[in-house]
Amino acid sequence: MAEKPRLLVIERDGPEGRTVRDRLMDLFEVVPARGMGRALSLLREQSFAGVYLDATRLPEVEWAGILLQAVEVLDAIADGVAVVDLDRKVLWSNPEFQLLAIGPIEPGTTTFDEALGRPELLGDSPFTAALATRKPSEGPIKLASGRYLRVMVTPVLDPLGVPKHLIVLTRDVTAEQLQLQKINTIHKAGEELADLSPDELSQMTVDERTDLLKYNIARHMRDLLGLDFIEIRLLDHQTNRLVPLLTEGMTPIAANRELYALETDNGVTGHVAATGKSYVCADTTQDPLYIEGAANARSSITVPLMHHGVVIGTLNVENSQPNAFAEQDRQFLEIYARNIAAALNTLDLLEAEKVSTATASMEAISRELALPIDEVLSDATTVLDRYAGHDEDIVARLRHLMFRAREMRGLIQKAGKTIVAESRADVSNAPTAARLAGTRLLVVDADESIRRAAHNLLGRHGATVETAQSGFEAIALARQTSYSAALVDIRLPDLDGYETFVRLREVQPGLPIILMTGFGYDVKHCIVKARREGLKFVVATPFRTNLLMEAVEQSVRPVSQPDGAPQAAR
Repeated sequence: MAEKPRLLVIERDGPEGRTVRDRLMDLFEVVPARGMGRALSLLREQSFAGVYLDATRLPEVEWAGILLQAVEVLDAIADGVAVVDLDRKVLWSNPEFQLLAIGPIEPGTTTFDEALGRPELLGDSPFTAALATRKPSEGPIKLASGRYLRVMVTPVLDPLGVPKHLIVLTRDVTAEQLQLQKINTIHKAGEELADLSPDELSQMTVDERTDLLKYNIARHMRDLLGLDFIEIRLLDHQTNRLVPLLTEGMTPIAANRELYALETDNGVTGHVAATGKSYVCADTTQDPLYIEGAANARSSITVPLMHHGVVIGTLNVENSQPNAFAEQDRQFLEIYARNIAAALNTLDLLEAEKVSTATASMEAISRELALPIDEVLSDATTVLDRYAGHDEDIVARLRHLMFRAREMRGLIQKAGKTIVAESRADVSNAPTAARLAGTRLLVVDADESIRRAAHNLLGRHGATVETAQSGFEAIALARQTSYSAALVDIRLPDLDGYETFVRLREVQPGLPIILMTGFGYDVKHCIVKARREGLKFVVATPFRTNLLMEAVEQSVRPVSQPDGAPQAAR
């Protein structure tokens, strides 16, 4: 008996579909298929003499024909592809998708989630979004195996715009996801490098902060990047020298080697510092720039530490195997290097802020006490001037009072220097040498703002400043104290500038005197008469710092003039 030809019947739902199938069984070997997805799968796997389907399913045939033409392409691509219905049941899938599945996929029965072992959804569902918007949507998922897939879901719409099927494209993004996670971990670790509370900062010295930073860097390198041989050097921009900060696993010779930011003759580290570009040494035995760091190292990566586009140091790591570092290792190191640079800068800014705050505080204290101390000195000196030769006990007490007043000023200045020095041993923005260190200056002016400005401007450059409000107070002070120079206003409440000039010279012969004028008319011609007596400098008030400093410096440390002409600073 001849075998019946095999006929694939795409069943129609309901009794009518079953009736048609029963009639066909008399003439054919009927192979039923519920749904177009199952039919397509059977057509690919088996041979049939024909296909029977109801006329109402012709639109699906058209779609199936298109899909059949694309099957070869879909089978060949590296991404997983599946066609699912609105209930996410897999109707068809290519071999790549089937490799992702945890077991056999039964078309029309196995759902997408079941096929992939119910993966973890990392974010909003792309299926829900695609059906809601009727546009392609994507999102990541994580398989139980630890692999990550990016899923893109595209709805297939009927002529009325109603979704009928979903085409799902899956792409393995495990490497990208793991790299992103590592970058985030490295970035988070980097943020912790300088994450200290104000209380912690206030209780730690600079050395303690540096040690904590070095410890964290070494720990992160081992735990996150698996690196044991690390060297960090900071660039001294004045000397161009690369100063070692951390030398973990380097030989003693390498750790103590003098290196400079030069493109040649200073190893890979000097080259990177000079160029500001990362350098991968694949094989140390073949690289002309490499100088031994870790013992038996065969490969290395060196990246610059950058802040605001400026190289502030280098980070170097080494490995005992050649070609041990890939491009992503360089990327990781550059990210971490940026965090190191930021941490170094943050700690430096905090230190500078501490120094600045301490300096400002001491200057404020000194500024507020300067004039009261001057008044104590002036009053004590005036009384002393009157009692001299009459009551030795009172004279001794007055001299002690003057000594203690000056001692108080000195203690305030000394305390300020100590606090600033403890805040930061090396203050980069401090003057290398006080321009007026060791000088004692007398400023005579009835205007309190001028006396206060003199303390601020001249005291900032190392001078000990004492002030008087009148000519007689100034003369009394000059009888008791030797001054490096005196600045005298031409209009005082008791004596004019010329009279004070002459009397001070009588008390202290050779005392350099600078006359001050507030741009008023010199009615008594004090300046003209004083010039005849040897006056060299006149300054205007309010002070212009550069002219004031020039006049004072040349008065206390005179520079010979070729033509012997007097100088004026106006």
